[in-house]
Amino acid sequence: MLETKGVTMQFGGLTAVSDFTVSVGDDEIVGLIGPNGAGKTTAFNIITGVYAPSSGGVFFNGQSIGGKQPHIITKTGIARTFQNVRLFHEMSVLENIMAACILREKPNLAESVLHLPGYRRREKKARDFAFSLLESVGLCENADDNAVSLPYGKQRRLEIVRALATEPELLLLDEPAAGMNPQESRELMDFIVGVRARFGIAILLIEHHMQVVMGICRRLYVLEYGITIAHGTPAEIQRNKKVIDAYLGVEA
Repeated sequence: MLETKGVTMQFGGLTAVSDFTVSVGDDEIVGLIGPNGAGKTTAFNIITGVYAPSSGGVFFNGQSIGGKQPHIITKTGIARTFQNVRLFHEMSVLENIMAACILREKPNLAESVLHLPGYRRREKKARDFAFSLLESVGLCENADDNAVSLPYGKQRRLEIVRALATEPELLLLDEPAAGMNPQESRELMDFIVGVRARFGIAILLIEHHMQVVMGICRRLYVLEYGITIAHGTPAEIQRNKKVIDAYLGVEA
């Protein structure tokens, strides 16, 4: 589904990612791990169009998407979340989801300004779809709450559900367990596995929480200083000396 080939990202004289290659198949949960500053979020930004790679290719379902604008990439079927929760603060939980539904609609300015029947039909369709998503993940009772009034764990879930509202084939999660306590992390693991199964999508995630990564990922890629130093199953990665050295350091 997703494949990058030899992707390099340079900022002036700094190489943030070098010869980065990753693949994600249908229905997979794949992890991207590494120490802070390893280039993981930069890799996400390349895949989602925030950055155009300095060299190399990004392919989704066989189509080249490297360097395309983020909204174009989202329309092809890739959605993402961010390290820091980015909800629309002045909107309700339901309205946050409805905002993402617009991607699949073709708004008409005149109909929107005058609230003509076409606009009302689209709004009802978006509302019904958004509410069905909230029901499917157990957040419907919070539909009318202000988004930022939710507990932190539910805010994280809401951001994931908002990404799902774009109807992606591939979901990129950037440190979804950041800031969570052990109980919330365990609940998040079940939630992510449930999302994969319920919506039939693939997931690529960045995560520092090793219990989460080792518990739900089929394969892992490890970055250090922008370079891929290992790739394999969780069990293989746990035994990899290069990975152990990257996280714990090497004795002088």
